[in-house]
Amino acid sequence: MGVVDGKPGLRERKKQRTRTAISEAAITLFLEHGFNQVSVAQVAEAAEVSKRTLFAYFPTKEDLVVHRLADHETEIARVVRARPPRTAPLAAVREHFLKGLRERDPITGLNDHPQVRRVHQMILDAPSLVARMDRFKTGAEQALTQALQETADIPELTARLAAVQIVAVQWALAQDNAERLAYGEPAGERYAGAVKDAEHAFSLLENGLRQLTPRG
Repeated sequence: MGVVDGKPGLRERKKQRTRTAISEAAITLFLEHGFNQVSVAQVAEAAEVSKRTLFAYFPTKEDLVVHRLADHETEIARVVRARPPRTAPLAAVREHFLKGLRERDPITGLNDHPQVRRVHQMILDAPSLVARMDRFKTGAEQALTQALQETADIPELTARLAAVQIVAVQWALAQDNAERLAYGEPAGERYAGAVKDAEHAFSLLENGLRQLTPRG
């Protein structure tokens, strides 16, 4: 049985423990030896499962890393769908990102926990993981496009162009934060600058890039 009285059943709990054990074994090995240097067979051995079992939980090697970010792929879309009445989609996304900065959410790039920084660097060092993150970004754009169409009642092209811009801006802000932290700037010291950059970025989006108009 799956859920009993709102709680996962025994089978589901066992599956979750297996999934967690595989994931933790993978990340430990990848951080110690490098993503490209560790085989799926080595991960399975460390997690004490068969390769077949591993692939049942994680279809590809890249999934062993990217699954930790899976919930974030549709996060912006969920924020848009759950926004309070009469709140503009962009205002809801902006507040959510600023909240993420305050809480040091790793997805904002403003988290200097050693393991978070090492995982970020590991992704950048593995071309297959970089490519997978591009697919992640595309998925976020598609989910946000649909959410904007359904909740803001705007044409598909308008929704798609808005989604591309919003996702790209958050992506760029997070990358800037992560890069600064990678060079040793503490998250606490970066926070004010991260907020300022985010406010500027969302202001550009809100004003339709009017501030790029040449003077004179």
